[in-house]
Amino acid sequence: MSYRIGIDVGGTHTDAVLLDEKYQVISETKTPTTADVSTGIYKAMREVIGKSGVPREKIRYAMLGTTHCTNAIVERKRLNKVAVIRIGAPATLAVKPLVGVPDDLRSHLEKYVYIVRGGHEFDGREIAPLDVEHLYRIANEIKGKVDSVAITSVFAPVSKDHELKAAEIIREVLGSDIAISLSHEIGSIGLLERENATILNAAVVNVAKTAAEGFINALKAEGINAKVFFGQNDGTLMNVEYAMKYPILTISCGPTNSIRGASYLAKLSDALVVDVGGTTTDIGVLIHSFPRESSLAVEIGGVRTNFRMPDLVSIGLGGGTIIRIHQDGSFTIGPDSVGYQLPEKGMVFGGDTLTATDVAVALGKAKIGDPHKVAHLDKELLNRIYHKMIEMVEAAIDKMKTSAEPVPVILVGGGSVLLPDQLKGASKVIRPDHFGVANAIGAAIAQVSGQVERVFALDELGREKTLELAKKMAVDEAIKAGANPETIEIVDMEDVPLAYLPGNAARVRVKAAGVLSAS
Repeated sequence: MSYRIGIDVGGTHTDAVLLDEKYQVISETKTPTTADVSTGIYKAMREVIGKSGVPREKIRYAMLGTTHCTNAIVERKRLNKVAVIRIGAPATLAVKPLVGVPDDLRSHLEKYVYIVRGGHEFDGREIAPLDVEHLYRIANEIKGKVDSVAITSVFAPVSKDHELKAAEIIREVLGSDIAISLSHEIGSIGLLERENATILNAAVVNVAKTAAEGFINALKAEGINAKVFFGQNDGTLMNVEYAMKYPILTISCGPTNSIRGASYLAKLSDALVVDVGGTTTDIGVLIHSFPRESSLAVEIGGVRTNFRMPDLVSIGLGGGTIIRIHQDGSFTIGPDSVGYQLPEKGMVFGGDTLTATDVAVALGKAKIGDPHKVAHLDKELLNRIYHKMIEMVEAAIDKMKTSAEPVPVILVGGGSVLLPDQLKGASKVIRPDHFGVANAIGAAIAQVSGQVERVFALDELGREKTLELAKKMAVDEAIKAGANPETIEIVDMEDVPLAYLPGNAARVRVKAAGVLSAS
């Protein structure tokens, strides 16, 4: 019998589970998330192992869904020294890199920014030949001054040749250990959004490396020699090497872990998932057991990007959400929260801050802490507050639906005890066993995936051969990420004709997924 640990870091709690090889929960725990993130992870890991009584040598896998990279971008801390190289002169000189990026983040990233002659037209023709001499000058100028390089070429998803040549030159001068992020591997067609995503990826490489090494060392300190995987934001996993190359893919992996965990626990492949934490409620959509992907540009830390992200609606409502009652009898709900300090600041725990948890406990909707500490509160006012909380969730559910028909709703997350068993727009409300740690379960049971999204000229190979090529590329990416080749299946495929491009062009997106490789 072998076992696996799943750990997921939320804004309020860090959850951990230990599963056997049949994915049955052996033990689970919730610990407060710590300011440095890592301390909370190690505490949760030790607790869940201690509760289980499982021999440490039988723990074969460890999966981590972490907010390290998100926090680094939002807090503007621990970022790499990045060189930004855009291949696109003279066509793109009017709009410089980092336009629209918040000033405080731009100050970290604008020290080494270059625009080089080259790039391609939308049909694959060169705008200008790649200026190789300029790239060599840049490489010698940044040598010893940066530890990460972001390279973006105009229409690289159509033709990646200039990015690959630029990377070859950078490695030749700076050495093979330099971290290089290439835009055609990260984002979609739009230049500025793809460039931003590539820069952010380059900026958090060291953060991902530190998190990975810390997690591995913490496991070894506990006598566990497990294969380590990180959660991706499509509800699947990637190995450590892949995570350090594409750390930006860990952003928003928490909600997607919850969505995958909810699917597994409720045994549903298509539903809405409402994940209530201590700070926010995240609503996502399950399609064929995987989270629905957003088709829009997404902002991260104030930066507009267009790389793969889950389609989510987040509202400022959770167990620690602060409720303010005004003298005229009106009230406000959040959006701020006491977060991981709920056990100290919540009134039911002896604190002096009225939270959403206190409202639910006072009305008998939840059994947490000491209800006598909130018995003196005005029940009529609390009922109005509670109904407003439910309306907020129901409005968010309505936003995520694609039709007026009621759909199944799965409630997960520790804060979901605040919600009732009936919600408008829901055909049924399901609160499965182990709902409080669905995120950690989602991390533990996840498959490993690979995805390719590129523009192909179908006239070159024909449609069938082009789609087969795209499938093979996705399978190869899944293998690189750590999937067992014998178990890989194509789980999602989309091809969209692009009438404005020659050669019968189409944007093809393929996702392949398989179980963890034992090797």
